[in-house]
Amino acid sequence: LMAHVYVFSPSSAVRDKAAFRRGVKRLQALGHEVEVDEAALGVQMRFAGDDATRLAAIHRAAASGADVALISRGGYGLTRILPGIAYKKVAKAIEGGTRFVGLSDFTAFQLALLARTGAISWAGPALGEDFGVEGTPDDIMEACFDDLVQDQGEGTGWRLPAERSVVAPDSIAAGGQAVLGSSEFEVKNAVLWGGNLSVLVSLLGTPYWPPVKGGVLFLEDVNEHPFRIERMLTQLLHAGVLAQQKAVLLGSFTGIRLAPHDRGYKLATVVAWLRSQIRVPVLTGLPFGHVPTKVLLPVGARVDLVVQAREVLMAWGHL
Repeated sequence: LMAHVYVFSPSSAVRDKAAFRRGVKRLQALGHEVEVDEAALGVQMRFAGDDATRLAAIHRAAASGADVALISRGGYGLTRILPGIAYKKVAKAIEGGTRFVGLSDFTAFQLALLARTGAISWAGPALGEDFGVEGTPDDIMEACFDDLVQDQGEGTGWRLPAERSVVAPDSIAAGGQAVLGSSEFEVKNAVLWGGNLSVLVSLLGTPYWPPVKGGVLFLEDVNEHPFRIERMLTQLLHAGVLAQQKAVLLGSFTGIRLAPHDRGYKLATVVAWLRSQIRVPVLTGLPFGHVPTKVLLPVGARVDLVVQAREVLMAWGHL
């Protein structure tokens, strides 16, 4: 099934032009019609054009009538233009069938959209880093993208990494059915939200923060040391955000460089600490983040989450 894919650049300038071209060719080879925004390869300092240019690109994507509006890349640049986005226009485009897809810096757009309109967007691939890789793009990522295009995506599942305790023994999923001392529980009809941890935390206390309670929060990040990840999680903890969720899902935290003076302090330390702080299940291994194998996740949709032993199933088939 051919889709009309509109490629635009709302954040950083595209530096890898070869990956951009490969991504376009790859989508075309999959049978899609690719429309490239007029400013997609624009450059102004580190940005893909000045603020007005990038806002215009978002609004052209919304007006394009495309099936998918796909970002070229993440980076930085969306938080500073959030006040200028015509959220109602974007929500209307989504109602008309356009799916906005991206990750990383795009988290700012997705959460602001959710806060302002309740509209659903998709955490998923970017053109360059996913479709434009040298060699073959990840088949799971492509299959999930196909599902989205064909309206067939009903959920995702994964196997929890082997850990001593997946859910802390005293964890009780608020409103769920966590059995004490076991890792079986389920969450029904909860809002799925989240994205890049750094970007998400930067919205706290602003009008672009979605006040989701009883949700399923997913988080990922790249090039952040575990102490920085812990500091950001601490902010969410102290702000009361984490305790209000039904579950916290951790995707990939890549590009971590530990130092000798960490003396054993690592990401697993942070996860164990987080589990000691909240009575909410913290599940790791979500296939999402700055990694080739990524599923597509509907930000703002209601999902059901079931965990049995090490198997996790998250469904949004009722979308």
